[in-house]
Amino acid sequence: MDEVLHMINEMSPYLLLGFLFAGILHSFVPAQFYSRYLAGADFRSVLYAAMMGVPLPLCSCGVLPTAMSLHKEGASKGATTSFLIATPQTGVDSIAATYSLMGLAFAVIRPIAALVTALFGGVLTNAFTRNDKDDTMTDAAQPVEDCHCHDNAKDVAQMSFIDKCIEALRYAYIDMISEIGKWLVIGLVIAALITVFVPNDFFAVFAGNSWLSMLLVLLISVPMYICATGSIPIAVALMLKGLSPGTAL
Repeated sequence: MDEVLHMINEMSPYLLLGFLFAGILHSFVPAQFYSRYLAGADFRSVLYAAMMGVPLPLCSCGVLPTAMSLHKEGASKGATTSFLIATPQTGVDSIAATYSLMGLAFAVIRPIAALVTALFGGVLTNAFTRNDKDDTMTDAAQPVEDCHCHDNAKDVAQMSFIDKCIEALRYAYIDMISEIGKWLVIGLVIAALITVFVPNDFFAVFAGNSWLSMLLVLLISVPMYICATGSIPIAVALMLKGLSPGTAL
């Protein structure tokens, strides 16, 4: 229980920021933006989504409400996947922190790796969902007012600035939380169990610069909840224990 509370304390600022981003996107970004840049199931939309996600300071949980909002507003499945992959890997804050603790090479390679993996994931998603009848491309062609996510909201395009701010907060902290709150709780419990039962020095056993050590570290680290900035001092400590730079990255 203590570990769950600790993770909630660590995660909540980023999660609340993610919900706020979702509300801002919902109220202030015109629907034409999504249909023009992110709706198509092509490489361009995937690239734009990845480039938008790389600098955002959102963690793996905070990006969920923002990505859901993008998809509901018209972003294609590939673009949404690309955004989901790129955003939590890095951000302007983690890039600066990476440079300060690990040097220029890590600070440059890290966002490049996030961009490349996001493009790969987005292109694959488009390839596997190209024939889906419920793809967002068809949704994006419809008027935004007809989308089910706007059933309880007024036409934001005709709202005043104050009304848009209120609508952004309502959408962020009522609609979005009601939709994904249960899954966040489940994820928190699982992450807490992993944190408790995986020893702190477990990664130190992989000291070689081999493909096997990288694969093993990936298999163990993927399900663990550590934000992009919080992972930096851990990577530095593991390198001091003998982990190779490539495996740490």
